[in-house]
Amino acid sequence: MNEQANIDLVRQCYDAFIKRDMPRLLSYMDQDIDWQLPEVEGVPFSGHRYGRDEVASFFKQLSDLQDVQDFRPIDYIAQNDKVAVMGHYGWTVKASGQRFDSDWMHVFTVRNGKVIRFCEYGDTHKAALAYGAGTMLGRQQTTQPQRPPIH
Repeated sequence: MNEQANIDLVRQCYDAFIKRDMPRLLSYMDQDIDWQLPEVEGVPFSGHRYGRDEVASFFKQLSDLQDVQDFRPIDYIAQNDKVAVMGHYGWTVKASGQRFDSDWMHVFTVRNGKVIRFCEYGDTHKAALAYGAGTMLGRQQTTQPQRPPIH
């Protein structure tokens, strides 16, 4: 596939996600897809997954645990088999009612018309705080001594 065809495929992935059409979204992925999100303490759906079934489980957990408030892919950049997408999202964690927003970068690798790899980069600290995992970190920071300014 050429770069424009790869961008079109990724746009279709986002369209299916936004419309909550999981069967269509999963159909764009290779059976052995490598799905990577940063590991975030307290966020059950974070981390590495392999295969379409595990990615389907990811989307189920995502839907069960948080509500999307804002999801916008903004810029698409393609080179060879990679498509990088910059965007923004906002989520509300169902259990806590906490909202977090982040700009993000998604990097897709496409081969033979299917997504074979996905990596997400975003503000994991905000997600950890919204899920309550960052609470101890925040307390530790407030009790540490202040360093004098460097002149």
